[in-house]
Amino acid sequence: MPPADAVNLAYQVMLGRKPDPVGFEDFGRRIRNGHLTRRQMVEAIRGSEEFQTGVRFSGPMLGSSLHAGRCQFIRSLPPAGRIVDLGGTHLANEAGAMVGLGYPYRFRELVIVDLPSEERHPLYQSGMAPPEVRSPLGPVRYRYHSMTDLSDFGDLSVDLVYSGQSIEHVSADEGSVVLKEVFRILRPGGHLALDTPNARVTRLQQAEFIDPDHKVEYTSEELAAKLESVGFEILELKGLNYAGRSLATGRFDPDEIAGNCGLFSEARDCYILCCLCRKPAAEDVT
Repeated sequence: MPPADAVNLAYQVMLGRKPDPVGFEDFGRRIRNGHLTRRQMVEAIRGSEEFQTGVRFSGPMLGSSLHAGRCQFIRSLPPAGRIVDLGGTHLANEAGAMVGLGYPYRFRELVIVDLPSEERHPLYQSGMAPPEVRSPLGPVRYRYHSMTDLSDFGDLSVDLVYSGQSIEHVSADEGSVVLKEVFRILRPGGHLALDTPNARVTRLQQAEFIDPDHKVEYTSEELAAKLESVGFEILELKGLNYAGRSLATGRFDPDEIAGNCGLFSEARDCYILCCLCRKPAAEDVT
């Protein structure tokens, strides 16, 4: 593709506009001189302030916006040697959700606990992954059973537990069982990370749960109280996709919420709650 056509196409697709004269001339000249490839031009636009802050997801793409934000949350999690992922099947990646969403650190073992496909809601059914998958970060192993049963994991044997969009799929009582079991298997100083829909915002979207398989949707206050009652120390409670104007007006605005992609500090005003907790270390409780 001629440089001029490549620049025009990149601007139209990535920024939704024609290139300005300065950008058009600069990118075109650098491509013609061999100082920049067409792919590198796309990468430069991707890293621009305009793309990062000015190109917003539209309301119909709320799911894609949430997915992008969850990738950001996953990349913020601490390094860990032995990880348990509750409900971590990824329909398009045998290595599971944490690897697929961009967890950056190598691990000794990642164990995914999920229901057998036939026991899941039809929305989440898929083929069974092999018992073990070799990912670029380390071995991934699957155990197919309810996340309320973590009896196969020994006390103090895990460094990090991740529960991504899963605790809302069990009842409040079952959720308490899960959290107590997670607390048991985590080593002192180990971490629990979870993300789950925020009922304060989802109830604006619709009166019933936003997923037919949900059993409960928590507010930030309810989730924090539930975690602290088990003994967890909350290190960070943040949110994905800020919904401040929707909450202020009492009207769910999908364009606002999809457009506000990423992590925000005001968790209670966001569509998704993202929490990083720590099991107190031994010296913290002596």
